[in-house]
Amino acid sequence: MRCRIIGLLLALAALLAGCSSLRFAYNSAPELAYWWLDGYADFDDTQALRMREHLASWQRWHRRTQLTDYAAWLARVRAVAAEPATPAQVCRLLDEAMARLDVALEQAVPSLADMAPTLTPAQLAHIERRYAKGNDEFREEFVHDTPAGRLAPRVRRAVERAQSLYGRLDAAQRERIAAALRASPFDAEATLAERRARQADIVQTLRRIAVAGDAPGPAQRDAARAALRGVVQRLQRSPRAEHAAYQQRLTQYNCSFAAELHNLTTPAQRSTAADKLRGWEEDLRALAADPR
Repeated sequence: MRCRIIGLLLALAALLAGCSSLRFAYNSAPELAYWWLDGYADFDDTQALRMREHLASWQRWHRRTQLTDYAAWLARVRAVAAEPATPAQVCRLLDEAMARLDVALEQAVPSLADMAPTLTPAQLAHIERRYAKGNDEFREEFVHDTPAGRLAPRVRRAVERAQSLYGRLDAAQRERIAAALRASPFDAEATLAERRARQADIVQTLRRIAVAGDAPGPAQRDAARAALRGVVQRLQRSPRAEHAAYQQRLTQYNCSFAAELHNLTTPAQRSTAADKLRGWEEDLRALAADPR
């Protein structure tokens, strides 16, 4: 999972870029998440009602217990962004972000374990087809015969993410991004193979859980939760030693890349980043105080 984050600051920008209002996006998140999940599972009416209830409940917990901490974390990011950064600083902040993601995923496990036994063979087949479609899209964008073809979409995405945080980059900064990404250990074929392995793991786990049927007993619910926690752990760290080592190399590279890019920015660009981080921090505090 970490290897998919191109540096902490860039990932943060990617998460929030394009949202005219973080508050609006957050308040709309349960509905957006429902439609994203429905695109995979194709819920029936009963499942749809249950999933919407689970998502609303998870967001109430998240708003009440997590957002103030996220705002404090953003304040630390803002302090780092005001000065030159080191790879160690970026990796440390990334570790903190991943720890918060762990908490959020753990809170979601009971809801997922409640839904998983209701999935039908047809729905599991639908999930597999949706995975295959996403893999085709990934291959089309990132897997090319030429180095230039492989590099171009990654440079484009990195520049977009950087500009969503720092504002417009000049030609020299764009070229430096391209040069840095040429040296990246990113391997599209290896990433695609790992995606497919993880997707197969998810579907196989869901199939095993679905055998218990809807409304399982306590033992079956505990087993489903344990199985899904195992999936989450394997998503975060591959059980395949070769890929786990690759993830580690790529994470270290991305921390260095993010620090180098930050250190290339001008005072005006860092001021732009600080203003955006401050705005997101204020939005999170306001959301945490929202009684809904």
